[in-house]
Amino acid sequence: MTWLEALILGIIQGLTEFLPVSSSGHLEIGGVLLGLASSNNLLFAVTVHLATALATVVVFRRDIGSLVVGLFEFRSNDSWRFAWLIIISMVPVGIVGVFFQEEIEQFFTGNMLLVGSMLLITGLLLTFSHFAKAGDREVTPNRALIIGLAQAVAILPGISRSGATISTALLLGVDRAKAARFSFLMVIIPIMGAALLKLIDYFNSPAEAAISFSSLFVGFVAAFVFGYFACTWMVKLVTRGKLIFFAIYCGIIGTLAILSVVL
Repeated sequence: MTWLEALILGIIQGLTEFLPVSSSGHLEIGGVLLGLASSNNLLFAVTVHLATALATVVVFRRDIGSLVVGLFEFRSNDSWRFAWLIIISMVPVGIVGVFFQEEIEQFFTGNMLLVGSMLLITGLLLTFSHFAKAGDREVTPNRALIIGLAQAVAILPGISRSGATISTALLLGVDRAKAARFSFLMVIIPIMGAALLKLIDYFNSPAEAAISFSSLFVGFVAAFVFGYFACTWMVKLVTRGKLIFFAIYCGIIGTLAILSVVL
């Protein structure tokens, strides 16, 4: 992977991580279009996901700061309640990541039929949530677990993490602004944890990887910069109920991906 290819894929990741169109699916499509080998797709995907997770921290720095301050009060308050909900939401993806890592890697091989099919599912989820009645509910432990299950399913390339989690929250009647906030904050720890473990393996055995550090760095920076602006934009789109346009987009791209295989 050259630095230019890493730049292109980093921009794709940054723009699509927070938009409900599946960044992992677009990375797979981008890799195929650029003719890249799939052996290190997961390493690059994890690296740029780390970048967008850091972009989330920057965008929600005030929320995170207030949360940390509240936790250090060491008493029952909104911060401890929110932290508990985040922990609950992490359980499904944690189980999948620990016990099914090898199986997960098999999905990142440029399988356009899989990616296209999952994009169609993402489009359906977004369509259902668009027509769902607007709610004003809070995120409860049970709802946090269900949203967490949606995040675990979104490990599949083509299933949008933000699309799956936000749509699930909206279908559960959660307030739009709260659904977006919870969706973006719940992913920070799982993504950072997975990314750091993968990068530790890379630095321990860099010669075994077919991707250079410079390409990883360029992709990381591009994903961070474009992710920051996409995250800010997406929060506004969710609160305005504009997800149907992304449903149409996922339907078109998913169909094209499938046709590229069957035709």
